[in-house]
Amino acid sequence: MENYLDLKNNKDNQKLKLAGEIIRKGGIIVFPTETVYGIGTNGLDKNAIKKLYEVKKRPLNKPISLLVSDFEMIEKVTKDITDIEYKLMKKFFPGPLTIILKKKNIIPDNLTNNENTVGIRMPEEEITKKLIEYAGVPIAASSANLSGEQSGIDFNNILEDFKEKIDYFIDGGKSKLGISSTVIKIVDGIPYILREGSIKEEEIEKYIKKCNKDVTKITYKCKKKFNQ
Repeated sequence: MENYLDLKNNKDNQKLKLAGEIIRKGGIIVFPTETVYGIGTNGLDKNAIKKLYEVKKRPLNKPISLLVSDFEMIEKVTKDITDIEYKLMKKFFPGPLTIILKKKNIIPDNLTNNENTVGIRMPEEEITKKLIEYAGVPIAASSANLSGEQSGIDFNNILEDFKEKIDYFIDGGKSKLGISSTVIKIVDGIPYILREGSIKEEEIEKYIKKCNKDVTKITYKCKKKFNQ
């Protein structure tokens, strides 16, 4: 299969340059992360994002998050970051945490369902980080499954679902964690967990209390399912 890159046993990340170019030009790629497999494209290209929704059969009213490689990229696409948001990112980035931040106009509205916020995650998986670096743009990414089905952790199952619809596949073996990221949003200085993933509420609460004695609890509300 010409559009397939096997990195299960040979972590030659130089081979990701082609995949990065495909992302930058608006192509759709399946790739591994430490949580679950992702399906993504150029997060600054509204036409590529439209195609991503179509491939996943994802309802347009469900926002898609961005994967970034560093804090510089975060500051290019978001604004008005609060002290507590910075502290959470410095503690849990890179890793399985998605944080909702105010977006800049550079981000297409169809990524966020016209909302003024966007989910941001900095993956820990080296393959993913290198892919973003080679792309040179944040990757609009969702879990590699058809909307409403279980998140993809097994490459062969993902290939069966998307083999005729994807421009490029990166096989990194089975996902290390196998569970989606924890999603958190800060409202008026109070953290709300929108989805609990591999980072548990207790771990976040412990860190928040350590950093800010005025915050005594975390409110858990599963309002949005970013892994659909």
